[in-house]
Amino acid sequence: MHLKNLQINQFKNHTQSSFSFTEQVNCFVGDNGAGKTNILDAIHYLSQSKSYFNHVDAQNIQFKMDYFMLKGNFTKQETTDEIQCNLKQGEGKVLKKNQKKYKRFSEHIGQFPAIIISPTDSNLILEGSDVRRKYLDSSIAQYKQSYLKTLINYNKALKQRNALLKQFSERGYFDELSLETYDNQLVQLGTLIHSERTDFLKELTPVFNRYYAEISGSKEVVNLVYNSQLNEADFKDLVNASQVKDRASNYTQVGTHKDDILFEMNNHPIKKIGSQGQQKSFLIALKLAQFEFIKNQIGFKPILLLDDIFDKLDDNRVLKLISFVNKGVFGQVFITDTHAQRSEEILTKANIPFSIFKIENGATI
Repeated sequence: MHLKNLQINQFKNHTQSSFSFTEQVNCFVGDNGAGKTNILDAIHYLSQSKSYFNHVDAQNIQFKMDYFMLKGNFTKQETTDEIQCNLKQGEGKVLKKNQKKYKRFSEHIGQFPAIIISPTDSNLILEGSDVRRKYLDSSIAQYKQSYLKTLINYNKALKQRNALLKQFSERGYFDELSLETYDNQLVQLGTLIHSERTDFLKELTPVFNRYYAEISGSKEVVNLVYNSQLNEADFKDLVNASQVKDRASNYTQVGTHKDDILFEMNNHPIKKIGSQGQQKSFLIALKLAQFEFIKNQIGFKPILLLDDIFDKLDDNRVLKLISFVNKGVFGQVFITDTHAQRSEEILTKANIPFSIFKIENGATI
């Protein structure tokens, strides 16, 4: 699969930009703030129906404008599909495939998968469990559409159950039968979610370990540990045992919405003992493992988006990463860099076909 071309209108700092891409490496070069990362985000929008960096859609409209439009043509197995995303201020977002509007964005997820590696990925280590759950869920959703539907229904049941708990508190009554209805929904859906997350991490971890060793060349032992209340007990038993606490807090205290992934190095949290270089290698290995796992599940290579990757890694790690491109591990790759000469030298040395686009103030020069 590859993206043949891209049109960007009034998206962030791009007033009107058009690109035709090579099937291998495409590199956007320019100063910080030129709009390079915004191009990657436009590609992510067409793949995932949302921004990677700012999930408030209206904030991605160019300043003083009232809409944005993104359009691209993806070729997969000799079939080309046009994907278009529009957003007008005060109106809903519209996503179309070959001019036909999707009824639900979830129908689009997984059709044209993309994996992004960005400096903001440090949030996976530094921030709370919700960020790591999103990583889990977005990974699984790109190869199993039914999972996304299960997740949406679980979150809906969770919201309704919490609202019911609050209503009990405010109105001074309790209806166990009504609560049990949502309990059963959570148990059924949450058990499915737990099973999918367990399977994903079980298969992902050895791939992640291999990439970490290749990138870092180090001897540290790294691991991904699935931390879930459902690892220790049946979900139904957990819900029943937590009812008193739930009623006191007006919140559901147990379930897959409390899950986390523990990122470990030598059996300790990498957040506490890992150097910056080790943490960067950890995150890149995690994303590359995600890429390979999804590729194996769907039977073709997702698009790989590398944001500011050369600035954040030493020469040895850069060469390791580019070697994966040369070995045919990846398909189409998009890279941003602040130094045109550096990109040309690295890609020429690696003997990889590439195109370079010079970006300045949201435009190609």
